[in-house]
This record gives sequence, C-alpha cells and structure tokens, in this order.
Amino acid sequence: MQNLVLKNISGLYRVATHGELRKSGSQMSDACLLPDAYVVLMGDRIQRIGIMDNYDSAWESGSEVLDCSGRLVMPGFVDSHTHIVFAKSREEEFVDRIKGMTYEQIAERGGGILNSARKLRAMSEDELLGDAVDRAWEVLMSGTTTIEIKSGYGLDLESELKMLRVANKIQAFCPIDVHTTFLGAHAIPPEFKHDRKGYIRLLTQEMIPAVAAEKLAKYVDVFCDKGFFTVEETEEILEAGIRHGLRPKIHANELAHSGGVEVGVRYNALSVDHLECTGDAEIEVLLQSQTIPTVLPGCSFFLGIDYAPARKMIDRGLSVCVASDYNPGSSPAGNMQFIWSLACTRMKMLPEEALVAMTLNGAAALDISLETGSLEVGKRADLIITEPMESLARMPYYPARDQVEAVVAGGQLFEK
Repeated sequence: MQNLVLKNISGLYRVATHGELRKSGSQMSDACLLPDAYVVLMGDRIQRIGIMDNYDSAWESGSEVLDCSGRLVMPGFVDSHTHIVFAKSREEEFVDRIKGMTYEQIAERGGGILNSARKLRAMSEDELLGDAVDRAWEVLMSGTTTIEIKSGYGLDLESELKMLRVANKIQAFCPIDVHTTFLGAHAIPPEFKHDRKGYIRLLTQEMIPAVAAEKLAKYVDVFCDKGFFTVEETEEILEAGIRHGLRPKIHANELAHSGGVEVGVRYNALSVDHLECTGDAEIEVLLQSQTIPTVLPGCSFFLGIDYAPARKMIDRGLSVCVASDYNPGSSPAGNMQFIWSLACTRMKMLPEEALVAMTLNGAAALDISLETGSLEVGKRADLIITEPMESLARMPYYPARDQVEAVVAGGQLFEK
C-alpha cells in the first residue's frame, strides 16, 4: 500500500483532537477545524497532522501526493445502523403507502420484514453477496468508510447465518470496514405466529449459540416496539446474547413509547436506535447512562413519520448519533450526505453537530472510537475529500448532489 500525503487542505475537520471517545451536548458543535492543513498517511494509519507552515516536502518522497487546495477533508462516515444484506427491493409496498396504508398495516398482512424474509430465504448466498457488495461500494464512494450490518431478514437459523456470513465476506471484495449484528429478533416469522415462546426459544437456545460459535456477529439487537417484541421478550433475548459475548443494541420507540429505551439502558446497550417516539422521560433515562441515542432521519423521511427529537437531545446534553438505516422497506437510502441534509433541515442539527454524530459518535455506538471516527495520529486512515467548497454547511445544503471527490478507506485512495 502506497503512502499518501494530503496537502494545502483548505479546512481539515478533525472532529476530535485529544482522544475523545464521543462528544455530548454543546461539545458536538465543535468539529475541530484546522485551516490550511496537511495529513500524512502511512499504510492504513494516520502518521502526521499539522498546518502547512510546518509542512516538510521530504514527506512526499515515495508517497502519492494530493493537492487539496480549496477542499475540505473530514473523517469517513461511520454508519452504525444498516440492513444492506437483503434480497429484493419493496416498491410494491411503497405504492401501497402512497395509497394510504401504514407501515403497521403492511406488516400485519405479511408485508414488510416478513416480505423480505420470504425473498431472502429463496436466494443463494452468492446472489446475496453480489448485491451486498454492490451496495457496499455505493456507500463507500459516497463517503461511508465504516458500516454496521444487521441480519434479521432470515428469521430462521439457516437464513440468519447465511446473512451474517454474507456480511462478513463483504470486506474481501470492498475495503469498507464491516461490523455485524445479529437481529434474529426483527419480527415473529409466520411459522411461529401462534407460538411466540417457541420462536424466543429458537433465538436464545439455537440461533444465538450458533452465531457466537461461528463468531459471525459482535452485537445482538432486538426490535422492541409495538407489534414486535415486548420488553420481557427483549430482556430474555439480550440476556442470551450477553451470555454468548454479544453486546446489546436496541431498535426502540419507532412506533410507540415501547419501553425499549429503558430496557436498553438497563442492559447497558451500546445504543438505542430510531427513537421517533421519545419524550422527556426517555431522555432523562438516557442522561443517566452511557447508552447512545441513534436517530435515523432517512426512515422518518421515507415513511412520513415524526423525526426523533435530536435537537432536544443535544440541548439536554446527550451524545447523539446519526445513521442511515439503509434497508429495502423504510429507508432505501445509504448516502450519508443525504442523511446529513435531513439531520440539518428536519432535525435542526448544525452541520458540525451532524458531522460529529455521523463520525465520532457513530464509532462510539459501535465501541470503536479508539480506531476510527476522528482524524488523529494513530487512527485508521479513513477520510473524505470534498469537491472545492468554502463552508462545511455546503455539504448538507445540497441534499441531492454528491460532493465527495475522493475517499480514503484504510489508507486506500479511491478517486471519482
């Protein structure tokens, strides 16, 4: 791997400079801008950072050099909540929603997650992998250098394992950094419609042990919400995951005040995600914890539902994370530049706050802040180089324009 030097950077947004693992509240508005800067990368690591007044041209020897005049450089996006391993898109449900059906109504008739599960069970591992690799390249070239990928569209032992095997193979074909989550508790499959306890037993006694035995996932997730899994069922599944070394994450409060936030905090979940139905009581619970609230504006945009109260969460002092929720049903959009625009225009986050939420706090939601999420010496060389621009606000200002000119993922440069 060739060493890389970026010089004459108009604005280097480091996000953190003193080893911070996350940023909270008012800290999120400081994205650590360093004007007229350089970055030296050696292999897959950041070697040097500074201002051009202290630049030494000797560093260029044996390196590829990029003149970043007029451009901004920032950490690659850390998308901490996605479902990019899926079988087919669901345009027919999109049309049903245009005609007035709700997400819950579609799910009740066997659509939604169950629709995706039927399609995925019928696909081979190779077919799934080819499509997932295409999506991984799609998001990488728009700036996402680290991604979390959930299972949850299999809902039986073999299909869930198939999904996770596919997710883990992506890195052999695309240099995006992948972190995997077991989400067998995404919905109750049709064959267990009248035997919920039987499916919980399958999850806790067969699926989770098998996932752990093959080391296919780092995290366990549960859709704790109205019409899906109860607080009591969530506790049982999380406890099984913890026994097998999986860190908890929670789908919470998308459809109702479900108790998902509270159960996530009780079990020290890394994050509770969605949070469209979140009030002062849940915010207070989060303030007493280390659990990170992850908001998913792409889901609210596509489903036409309320947005999570990110502005209130930040003003109260929380470490808010923003992710894409890229999936075929409720958020078929993985471009974090677009998600950034939604965070600003719909959630009233400042551009700097949203950048922190999509980088350092995204890494914190996966417990990998020591490795990525900010531009600091020793961290993984994951960077975005923008097209020429004068202001960070230009990134969310243009919601439909790709403004990433090049991406560095693990030290590898990809130019458009």
